[in-house]
This record gives sequence, C-alpha cells and structure tokens, in this order.
Amino acid sequence: MRAKNAKTVLPAVAMTAVSMVLTLAVVMMWLGSAMPWPVALVVGLGIDGGWLATLAYERRLAAQGDHSRTVTGVGWCFGAIAAGVLVAHALTAEASSGAWLAVAWLPIAAKALWLVHGMWERTALTPTALDAIRGIQQEARDEAAVARARLRAEAATETTRLTAVTQAGASVARVQAKTAESLSQAWSTLETARQGEDTSRALTSVTRPVTPGVTPAWELPVWGRSEPVPALGWTPPTLSDTDLEWIVTNIIATEAQKGRSVSYREVATLFRTAGHSASEVRLRAAWKRAVGAA
Repeated sequence: MRAKNAKTVLPAVAMTAVSMVLTLAVVMMWLGSAMPWPVALVVGLGIDGGWLATLAYERRLAAQGDHSRTVTGVGWCFGAIAAGVLVAHALTAEASSGAWLAVAWLPIAAKALWLVHGMWERTALTPTALDAIRGIQQEARDEAAVARARLRAEAATETTRLTAVTQAGASVARVQAKTAESLSQAWSTLETARQGEDTSRALTSVTRPVTPGVTPAWELPVWGRSEPVPALGWTPPTLSDTDLEWIVTNIIATEAQKGRSVSYREVATLFRTAGHSASEVRLRAAWKRAVGAA
C-alpha cells in the first residue's frame, strides 16, 4: 500500500519543494534590492512556511478521515500568493521573463497534485478487498464463458436435431411417394382389368372346372370413397315400474331356488346380463319393493 501511495505523494512532494525554493529565490531577488535581505528572507520563508503549515494540517486531517474547507482555502491562498509572486517577477524581470513565467504555475500544480493524492487515499482499497474484487470479476467472466459455451452447444445440438428430423421427414415423404405411385399403378391395372370385355368370361372359364354347373357373376372391386354404414334406428323399449319389479322378483326367486341369497349388485348384474335396461335409481327402487314384498 505504501508503494502505491508513493506513486502520487512523491511527485506532489517534489513539486512542492521546487515551488518553495523558487518562491524563496524570487522573493530574495525581487525584494533584495528594495529592502535588507534578512527581511526578504523572512517574507519568503513566511510564504513557504504558511504554505507548508497548512499542507501539514491538511495531511493530518486526511489521516484522521476528516476535512476542513477553511484550511484547504488557506492553503490555496498561499499557493496563489506564491504563484502571484512568480508571475509578478516574470513580468517585471528585464531578462529571462519567459523562463520565469514558464515556472510560475508550479505552486498551483503542486496544490493540484496534493488534491489528486488525497483523492487517491480516499478511494484506495486494501489488498484483501482488491483480491475479492478480482475474484468476483473472474467468477463473472467464468460464468459468462460457461453460459456462452452452453448456448453454443445447445445451438449445435438443435441444429443436429433439426437436420436429422428434416432428413427423416424427407425419407418418409419419398417412401410415401413411392408407395402412392405403386398403389396407383396397381389400382390402374385393376381398373383396366375390370373394364375389359373378356374379364368376366376369362374368370368364368377358370372357375367352371372347380364349380361345375354354376356360372358366377364376377365383379372386381372398385376403388373409391367408402360410405359410412347408417346406424340402426331401433332402441330398446322402456320398462315400467311394474315390469321392473316383476323381473327383479323373478331374478330373486330364481336364485333362491338355487339356494343363493343375492345382493342388489348381483341382481343388477343379472338384470343387465339378461338384456334389460333401466336407470340405477329405478332399478334400486324396484329391488327395494321386491325385497320388502318378500
């Protein structure tokens, strides 16, 4: 973790040190001719010291997980003062003004680097968390790869199945076509023979030695639509209650002569076996009356 923090903190430290040295040097050169150099040194050290103090306080608050807008604002003010000093010196310098103006942005850049470093610290994760994230990502990739492989396999299987079904259907269609052609030829031959003038005479001459004295009328079958046989219009007559009671009493008496005592189920079975028909309610009522009378 420290090695990763060094990637952002070292550039910020280097940029801050360079900015402080340049600020102190510019203040000494710029104010050294107008006032004693110890005073210029104090001014330069004051700017750098204030900047360094606010920076140290900001880093302490960041280490505690806290933040102060006031301290941050003061730090940016010191950075702006240092940049202003460098810009003012570059504009008033008679020689190398372009070079001084080119380095005037270093204080602002140093503050920006410290801002980036703070964001890095706030979003940094522990190695355990990073390993967990990598594991989750790898698991998701594995599941996606397995799902893609499964879909490809299912697609290949479905393609094979459809190909097999199509081939089987084509084979069945070819067999049906051949069968229909053969059947059509057979019925055509039969129709030709049926309509021939000498068909009946030829068949009669063949069967006459087998059935002497009998001249059958030969007719070959005709291929065509079959007509359904109409249903019979006869329905069995409805038995009256008296007839039902008489039949049930007769069944009970017949079985009693055989030495058997029959139940209702047996009576109903014998009743229907004899060819009679009646509803279950009427048959049970007749059985009750017959048993009560007995």
